[in-house]
Amino acid sequence: MLHALITGGSRGIGAATVRAFAQAGYRVSFFYEKNARAAAALAAETGAAAVCCDVADTEAVRQAISQLAPVDVLVNNAGISHVGLISQISPEQWDRLFAVNVKGIYNTVRAVLPGMLQKQAGAIINLSSMWGQAGASCEAAYSATKGAVIALTQALARELGPSGIRVNTVSPGMIDTEMNAQLGDEDRAALANDTPLLRIGQPEEVAQAILFLARASFITGQNLPVNGGYI
Repeated sequence: MLHALITGGSRGIGAATVRAFAQAGYRVSFFYEKNARAAAALAAETGAAAVCCDVADTEAVRQAISQLAPVDVLVNNAGISHVGLISQISPEQWDRLFAVNVKGIYNTVRAVLPGMLQKQAGAIINLSSMWGQAGASCEAAYSATKGAVIALTQALARELGPSGIRVNTVSPGMIDTEMNAQLGDEDRAALANDTPLLRIGQPEEVAQAILFLARASFITGQNLPVNGGYI
């Protein structure tokens, strides 16, 4: 049975991805940082193993992954956002976004890589955003981290492809998640209206794209937009 590890798995896209992989017959583990109650409920629902771990903490990631079965599929979903003018974001906030959204991927990839190299096989799917492609006003730091995720994915695909390891990105658009709940009804309606499919996406729709890339044996180095045609 293939083992999938999903970071940021207790809510939103991550939780939908845990469910999708469990239903597809994978052995599933997932990281969460704060929401222990939601993580426990999801673990009970799906049979997945919930592990409390801050992906920005290099040693915590190493230790957590060393306790798991070898990882066949790594889904780097953990991420945080910040809305505000660039003049108002503090250096600490900027650094934290990069620590979670970019360094977190570095940490998990480094930790699972020995096992994947030994098997000469594996799939890594990194979560970016449509704002990593186009940039969002008042989300400069978030957009910068997600653009970095796309570039990192393409570089890793070239580096790891000869070892049989595939690396791809999924870039969601406006998805109905807790992270986007901060937007008002007017903003959500405007974003939906600007989307050719005229609606906001659901976490399950992103999860299915992630599952597809986990199985797509001749696809690597690609960015799959799941944004309803917004970009």
